[in-house]
Formats: sequence, structure tokens, C-alpha cells
Amino acid sequence: MTHPRILVAAASGQLGRLVVDGLLESLPASQIVAGVRNPDGDAAKAFAAKGVEVRKVDYADPAGLAVAFIGIDRLLLISSNAVGHRLSQHSNAIAAAKQAGVKLIAYTSILHADTTPLGLGDEHKQTEAALRESGVPFALLRNGWYTENYAASIAPALAHGAFLGAAGDGRISTAARADYARAAAAVLTSDEDQGGRIYELAGDNGFTLAEFAAEIAKVSGKPVVYKNLSEPEFKAALVGAGLPEGFAGLLADSDAGAAKGALFDDSGQLSKLTGRPTTPYAQTIAAAVKG
Repeated sequence: MTHPRILVAAASGQLGRLVVDGLLESLPASQIVAGVRNPDGDAAKAFAAKGVEVRKVDYADPAGLAVAFIGIDRLLLISSNAVGHRLSQHSNAIAAAKQAGVKLIAYTSILHADTTPLGLGDEHKQTEAALRESGVPFALLRNGWYTENYAASIAPALAHGAFLGAAGDGRISTAARADYARAAAAVLTSDEDQGGRIYELAGDNGFTLAEFAAEIAKVSGKPVVYKNLSEPEFKAALVGAGLPEGFAGLLADSDAGAAKGALFDDSGQLSKLTGRPTTPYAQTIAAAVKG
């Protein structure tokens, strides 16, 4: 029996590294390929030290992708962080995968991509359409929010005694980045046909941002309250904190979407796929507070 070769694109990113580590728990390194933009970087050297083959994968380089995907059976297409350029980059990867004869593309999309009101969802919807049109078998990993997205705001919340947002009383079902990485590894290593599968992936337990702020206060022993702002006010606060205006707008839009339930899902598909409960948000908060 020939064992499938699996390539993780964007392997040097935070999610990609965790996926490679997860694959190494059940597969020999010889079956795993780490795709990175900089084959001479520290991440690439760390992969090589574990026996993992490293190939240059740059979504903006179609010719290079065609070479990188040769001999690959299953591809994890981690969505690009180049918002506004994602569709062209993802399309390059899909075309190269088809040319190379890749048998499965697993794509990290967004929760409820087909119905989400979030502006961030547009390029994901377009990429999903491109996958359908390609004829290459694919699985959609529709990832919800990482708890770490909100944990990044814990330090300023502690400094100012307030956690800012625009999500109102909307419930948000986050999970730790490691949970989503385990799900990706499970799909990539499954003996079942994954072609056409759509997974809505989210945390087991939702929370409001007021509850999130209360947990920060509980763990830190310092007063922290949730301050709900309008979408324009939150965007302005993020710009004031140094974020680029476009990115601040997308984050504010995402919070506004969360107020309408766009980041909530209680299907439990993530924990079913990984075979374990998702990481409680309180655990991620505690780790962030304690450093």
C-alpha cells in the first residue's frame, strides 16, 4: 500500500506549524511536506530537523506552485493572510494542485461561509466556488474564530480596565488554534473519503464578550469590564491603537456580525472530528494572563 504524501501550505504560520506537529504524531515524517515561503528560514530548518521535507510554496508564484505540488496526494490549503488578494492566490494554488494531480484539497474557510454576513467571508465564498469549479476533490474546514484572536486584547484590557468590542450580547463559539489544527490533521489522515465534506468548526461552549471580560478579571484579580461600542466607534478605537484602517474595519465588521450570531455554532462538529472537547476559553485566558 502506498501511503499518501501530505503537503501543508503556509506551514511556517501559527496554524500550519501546529498541523505539521499533529501529523507527526501519527505519520512518519517521510509522508509530510512543509510548504513555506522562505525555505531558508528558522521554521523551515526546524521542520527539516524533524525529517520533514521542505518545499517553497508561494501562493503568488504559479510556476513555483506547480513544481511544489508534484507527487502530493493531499494538500492543506491554509487561507492566505493577504486580505484582498486571497482569491487570486488561492486560485493559483488550486490550479497548480489540479495540474499536479493532487487527490484532495482541504481548505481552511470561515464558519458558515455560505451565509456569513462578515466581510471577511467574501473571499472564502469565492475560493469555495473556485474549488467546486476545479474538479479536484475538496473538503471545507470552515473554521470559527480562534480564542487567541480575543486573547491578544487581554494585555490592553488589563492596562485600561476595559475590554472593547462591538459584539453586543452575541454569543461567540471560539476554540484554540490547536483545536483547529487537530481537525485539519484528522481530515488529512482520514481513511474515509473526504471529498465533498463540509465541516462547520467551532468551540463547544460559546460566550459573550462581557463573559470573556469577566473571566479576565477573575483570573487576573484586576477589574476588567466589557465596553460595547458601535461598529464605527470600535473601528476608530482600533485605528487609534495602531491598526491599519482596512484591517480595523474588517475586525469591527466581524464584531458587528458576531452581534448577529455570525460567530456562533453549537453543532459540536469540531470536537467530534478531533475526538476530544475543544479547549475552554477560560484556559486560553489563564495562559495569556499568566504569560
